[in-house]
Amino acid sequence: MATPRSIASLSLGFGLVSIPVRLYTATESAAAVHFNLLSRQGERVKQQYVSAVNPKRVIPRAELVKGYEFDTDRFVVFQPDELKALEDGASHLIDIVAFIPADAVDPIYYDKPYFLAPDKRGGKPYNLLKKAMLQSGRCALAKWAWKSKQYVVQVRAQEEGLILQQLLYAQEVRSLKDLRIEQLEPSAAELKLALQLIQQISQDTYDPTLFEDEEKKRILAAIDAKIAGEEVVAAEHPEDAGSSGQIVDLTQMLKASLEKRPTAAHKPRTSPAKGAPTVVSLRKPAAKAKRAPPSTTKTLVPASRTRMKK
Repeated sequence: MATPRSIASLSLGFGLVSIPVRLYTATESAAAVHFNLLSRQGERVKQQYVSAVNPKRVIPRAELVKGYEFDTDRFVVFQPDELKALEDGASHLIDIVAFIPADAVDPIYYDKPYFLAPDKRGGKPYNLLKKAMLQSGRCALAKWAWKSKQYVVQVRAQEEGLILQQLLYAQEVRSLKDLRIEQLEPSAAELKLALQLIQQISQDTYDPTLFEDEEKKRILAAIDAKIAGEEVVAAEHPEDAGSSGQIVDLTQMLKASLEKRPTAAHKPRTSPAKGAPTVVSLRKPAAKAKRAPPSTTKTLVPASRTRMKK
């Protein structure tokens, strides 16, 4: 993974103390496998916007504006300068408003994480805040405007430094209560077996290096097979087993799980090549494409050099 690069110089407000910090991205998206849209003749295609009233009329991007539909087919239109005026300007201040217990924020509210590192002349107050939060067992809640949006953020301390975590607003997180989940009480025997199973496959730490994107590996292997002119082997999906809807004895299933050696969490899954794989012919005819509904506002036309990722 590439070394994080600073993306902004900010100030962390701690009472009357202003700590100069630099902001770094804490995560890096793994390079996804991208497919291009092509015609059946192998030509690249590009998107164009067309009128929903007159699909034959192509609308140039320069003529597009943004509108809010306040009633059926009734819009209020905003010009780019009007939208710009509504945006919250970026703030260089992360303003701490409260300190709360370090584990008080439910992780469901976690959004994008960042690293904070001390900037010039910020080392001493930065480390003071870090050590104070570690000893008090508390994290900070702060307000911060970034990229035209106002955020509530959590600043938490680790021995290596400070992490800034963007938080979701209450309106952005759904409640489990809305699902009206039926609360069924397990028997004492079932609960005892479940606790034994948890104990059997428990670990004290989380090691992210034990896991990898196996689906991406399968896709890349299939691409290599296509390039080599070989057949593609479909992956087995163990999670599909036992989904026939049959009623099972929960106690017997728990006992069988306890008798099974707990190796799944420590060893990589077996290769899809083992067992009885399903072979898909490269000459298998493609399914017919579905017609787009009449209200579609985008159409695809051939283009020799335009690249579009799906």
